[in-house]
Amino acid sequence: MKIQIITLFPEMFEGVLNTSMLWKAQDKKLAEYNLINLRDFGIGPRKQVDDTPYGGGDGMVLRPEPLFQAVEKAKEEDPDAQVLLMTPRGDLFSQEMAREFAATEAGLIIICGRYEGYDERITTIVDKQISVGDFVLTGGELPAMVVVDAVTRLIPGVLGGETSAAKESHSEPGVIEHPQYTRPEEFRGLKVPETLLSGHHGEIAKWRVKESKKD
Repeated sequence: MKIQIITLFPEMFEGVLNTSMLWKAQDKKLAEYNLINLRDFGIGPRKQVDDTPYGGGDGMVLRPEPLFQAVEKAKEEDPDAQVLLMTPRGDLFSQEMAREFAATEAGLIIICGRYEGYDERITTIVDKQISVGDFVLTGGELPAMVVVDAVTRLIPGVLGGETSAAKESHSEPGVIEHPQYTRPEEFRGLKVPETLLSGHHGEIAKWRVKESKKD
């Protein structure tokens, strides 16, 4: 999968994209990341990307010209890619959404907003607006990292185990992953549940199902 990220701060992504599962996905050639600096499409000698909002108000708004040009540049690399806009007013991101993105052959183009927002006209070339929660951050970079991580780890072959992703929390509505234990059997008075030590696979399976549906 090709994931392109449009941002004013590409340096924020370097550590995230080159660590752990995201690095592994690149190393195994299962994912490719491309950082597009919005400033490269800025207007005039100062490479301006924002301006004051019509109608007045505090702050600055991202102009449409740089945003459109950055998306068009990304589309040259991947014409069928879905364009996602990180915004607090978008649809709440979910595991199901991540699974849908990971299952498609098309790549992703992720726009990271900044300042007081973006010119509304950019939404005419956006496929989906996404929020990671009912709160406001300084920009769309951190939400974009969340989306990239959640989607990448679901690409077949990234996690390794065939059922790793299928048994996780939120793999089904209302289901969380059951508790996990490892050695030692007792630590500071806290013991591993007897069922897990029994060797009875049927009872262990029942215990895990019960625990995964706890409120």
